[in-house]
Formats: sequence, C-alpha cells, structure tokens
Amino acid sequence: MTGAPASAAGGTGRPAPGGKLGAAAVNQASLWNIANILTMVRLVLVPAFVVLMLQDGGYDPAWRAWAWAAFAVAMITDIFDGHLARAYNLVTDFGKIADPIADKAIMAAGLICLSALGDLPWWVTGVILFRELGITLMRFWVIRHGVIPASRGGKMKTLAQGTAVGMYVLALTGPLATLRFWVMAVAVVLTVVTGLDYVRQAVVLRRQGLAAERAQRSPERAERSPERSEGESGR
Repeated sequence: MTGAPASAAGGTGRPAPGGKLGAAAVNQASLWNIANILTMVRLVLVPAFVVLMLQDGGYDPAWRAWAWAAFAVAMITDIFDGHLARAYNLVTDFGKIADPIADKAIMAAGLICLSALGDLPWWVTGVILFRELGITLMRFWVIRHGVIPASRGGKMKTLAQGTAVGMYVLALTGPLATLRFWVMAVAVVLTVVTGLDYVRQAVVLRRQGLAAERAQRSPERAERSPERSEGESGR
C-alpha cells in the first residue's frame, strides 16, 4: 500500500490539497535543501580559494586575506551543513558523497598551496593528506561490518587543522607567526593519534563483523548436516 485510506485522512475521500504537487516539492527538496546548498557552496569555494591564494605570486597580504575569508566561509559551512542535515532530516545520498569530498578538498587545497609557496613543509601536508585518504579508504574497507563514528578527537583534529591552516593563509608576523607554528604542531599530533585510533577501531570492527558472520553460518551448516545424513542413509 502506498497511501493512507480515506478514513485516515478525515473520511472525506478527497485527495490532500496539492497532492502530486506536494510530493514533487518533497522530492525536489530532497536534493535542493539548505544542507546540500551549503555543501555546493563549499565545493565552489575550493577553486575560488586557490585563485585568491595564488594571486600576485601568492605573497600579497591583501589577496591572502581574501583567500582566508573564502577558507573561513568554507570551514563554517562545514559545521552548519552537517548539523542542519541531521537536525532536520535532510540527509541525502548526494550529501553523503559530496560533504566529505568538499571537506577534504578545501583542506587539501590550503595545505598544497601553502607547501607550494614554501610556507609549510611538504612532509606536514603529506602526513595530513595521507591520513585523510587512508581513513576514507578504511571506512569503505569495513563499511559492510558497520560505520566508524566520528570521535571527539576527530572533531578536535578538524578544528585544529582548520585553525592552523587559516593562520598560515594569513600573512602573520611576530608572536602570531610563532603561535601558528604550535597550532599546526598540535594539529599534526592530533592527526596522527586519531588516525591510529581509527585504524584500531576499524580492525576491531572488522574482526567482530567476521566473527558474527561465522557464527551465523555455523547453525546453517548444522541444519544442513542432518538432512545430508538422512539422505545418505536412505540410499
């Protein structure tokens, strides 16, 4: 059954106002909702950030300030689109795919630009990007056994990375330049520690999933064994 009986709708037997039109609006909103729009904005901001960051050779403080603004807006939309999607049941297949891509794209763009300009060592960029790519692949590796939830440490890592990259994007000098070095150091440590914790969770989750599958197959084998024995004895 695809619809409610007439009595459930008040007994009038008439279709609800705007029936097909309302359904079409719901279907359209499933994609064009505020959470997905914010994700799309973040995707558009990635190339905009790169262009702003590399203007005039990448060292003009004014252009760097504009690049920081684009990066900051992207990070803020990252906070709100996930919250809105969960709070108002706006989770869609597009959002599940595009949201993590947008998150990693803006962070990767910032790190690569900073390393290309010589502001950040390439090994820092390599460690962070390797971790992000590795964890993404690991999630797919264990997805049939379950989902690895985002941890508090992972959220702190994201905050530290965003703050550190944002401070490096700005043309800071003096004590603030020293401070951003230590913020980035904290971000790298959290990146490594939380990455190792995700690996541990993935291994445990996969072992539990495989054990559950073996336990489920054991009764089925036990049921088939007597049937096979009876068939053999009747020959």
